[in-house]
Amino acid sequence: MESMNNYDVSITACDLYFCPIKTRVPLKFGIETTTHVVSARSFMTVTSHNGVTEQGIGETPLSVAWVWPGSLSYSYRLEQLKKFTINLRDAWRQCSYSGHPMEIGHRFIQNELRNLWKSHNEQVDEEHAIPWLAALVCNSLFDISLYDAYGNIHEISVWDTLCPPYMNNDLAFYYTDEHVKPFRGKYPQDYIVNSENVSDSLLAWHLVGAKDILDADSYTGEIVEDGYPFFLKDWIETDGLSCLKVKLSGTDSKWDYERLTRVGKIAMENGVLWLTADFNCTVTDVSYVCDILDDLILNHPRIYQMILYIEQPFPYEIAEHPIDVHAVSARKPLFMDESAHEWQQVAFGRELGWTGVALKTCKTFTGALLSMCWAKEHGMTLMVQDLTNPMLAQIPHVELASRCQTIMGVETNAMQFYPEASRNEAAVHPGLYKRVDGRVSLKTLGDKGFGYRFEEIVKKMEETGVESLWQKVD
Repeated sequence: MESMNNYDVSITACDLYFCPIKTRVPLKFGIETTTHVVSARSFMTVTSHNGVTEQGIGETPLSVAWVWPGSLSYSYRLEQLKKFTINLRDAWRQCSYSGHPMEIGHRFIQNELRNLWKSHNEQVDEEHAIPWLAALVCNSLFDISLYDAYGNIHEISVWDTLCPPYMNNDLAFYYTDEHVKPFRGKYPQDYIVNSENVSDSLLAWHLVGAKDILDADSYTGEIVEDGYPFFLKDWIETDGLSCLKVKLSGTDSKWDYERLTRVGKIAMENGVLWLTADFNCTVTDVSYVCDILDDLILNHPRIYQMILYIEQPFPYEIAEHPIDVHAVSARKPLFMDESAHEWQQVAFGRELGWTGVALKTCKTFTGALLSMCWAKEHGMTLMVQDLTNPMLAQIPHVELASRCQTIMGVETNAMQFYPEASRNEAAVHPGLYKRVDGRVSLKTLGDKGFGYRFEEIVKKMEETGVESLWQKVD
């Protein structure tokens, strides 16, 4: 059973806001192309044992194409995700749990979130069922805001609360069966970089989307002229990039091979050092990936050497598609992303041959911490991948990468697809929303909660007279 201490908090209020965002250029997820998203923001109020109250903020884009791929219309899926998020707000308002955010967040995921998700899906057919990944994303903003509020009420960084005396339970409390023993007496803080040693900047990975225009040589379409780079070479030069993530189709091996080699040649010509390949979860045969890698070894060995790791070629639901991937991971490190919903999938993936995990704060901060601890305890390599996080969503995302010791830096691409959405946040944290010398900077973050410095962001918005697009949900 859980014990309690004087650092525990309970939830006393929870509000929800939505904000529409339009992309400056199309962003391709799997078989879909995204031109607009809706971001969701939570304001959660917590109360301490002695009656002190404080607020926290959490934010996540509801990236429909990523969390819920399928043939249903985009508008239908988006509306369902928004409704589900509203239902979660109501559930958080009624939540009676108290304790540390990890304890509250874990219980909420196992009980309220899972029950709401099952209840919704029992009322619809299989095609209209909300995926578990989508449910986690809808819940993530509330989970994040709880951690932020907890750090704020104790006037301490979230990262410094992941241990006693703040936590009531060690990590063994959260794992099951044979997974419990390694975590007895250990806490998340045992697996992260402490505040004294954390780096204040990170290498930034730039996303080369499947719809991105690589160069002007063969392009005859309209160029987006909005003050931001358009061609890949211009992005590399402007931002000083050294790391490129290449989105592939996973369904057309000839196109994928040619795309990798074209990007690789541009990378070599412009001083980029590292590549990674993302096959978009559409591959079902390991030979598809192995053949491309083997052809690269023979014909473009330098490009092969530049590939640091391979990301999620295979379908989301790892239990339904238990593919043995050792042949791929024997060639390059192989990272789970969409399949790694929770630590249980990470454990199963390791048995199948996956060697790394791509963490995302949008799968809930609680879940990311548990996956991180399990993976590091079992020798798996980590990365932190983007959900094209704008505005405040960028901050916990980049902080997670700075704390968990990724294989290299952090993926961050909101500045490519909707940079203007973050103009108010960028006024306070310029180094987080523009990549300089190929890096993002965490120097401006505050020392409480996630360090948003939200009041200063609001003040900047008022000074510039920029109208807020955030709309409160009644």
